Amino acid sequence: MLIRIAHHLEEGFIALLLGLMTLITFSQVVARYFFGAGFGWALELTTYLFAWLVLFGVSYGIKVGAHIGIDVVVRQFAYPLRRAVGLIAVLCCCAYCIILLVGATGYVHKLYSIGIEAQDLPIPRWVPFIMLPVGLALALLRLLQVAWHTVHGRQEGLRLADEAREAIEAVESVETVEAIEVLHPEHPSAPINREEKAP
Repeated sequence: MLIRIAHHLEEGFIALLLGLMTLITFSQVVARYFFGAGFGWALELTTYLFAWLVLFGVSYGIKVGAHIGIDVVVRQFAYPLRRAVGLIAVLCCCAYCIILLVGATGYVHKLYSIGIEAQDLPIPRWVPFIMLPVGLALALLRLLQVAWHTVHGRQEGLRLADEAREAIEAVESVETVEAIEVLHPEHPSAPINREEKAP
């Protein structure tokens, strides 16, 4: 139950960041083209929101298996070897994440110590930059979870997005709908209007 709540909170936060970026950019366009004015802080805030979206999305992508990787050779290995290679890959990602986390924490601490303000926003610069260590810590947590599942045989390492398979499945589903439409025009899954069908 707690994991499900955390999952929904992550998705909601990502959707909130994306929605805020869209709203700020749209209002900026309207203000410039219709009123000849604009907000000086809009670009900087949108940039920070986008950075938060990317850094927060890294850990979410690890969890749902949305990251892209090349595993054509690894797939040919036997299951125990695939798990071993997957575990090595996850541990290498953990080491890389730790290095970045240490550097990001030191950088944010320096910004906090110096007390520099953001360029256009009236806030200290360390406030938006705090997402650097937070995002990397979340990514490290997800990587450690993957390593744990890999050691216990629940996974073979990082779950990667398979764009080729998804594209083939999308084409096959479209061909199936077209075949149903041609053979059985009255079938419920056949589209009412051929022109409304997605390409």
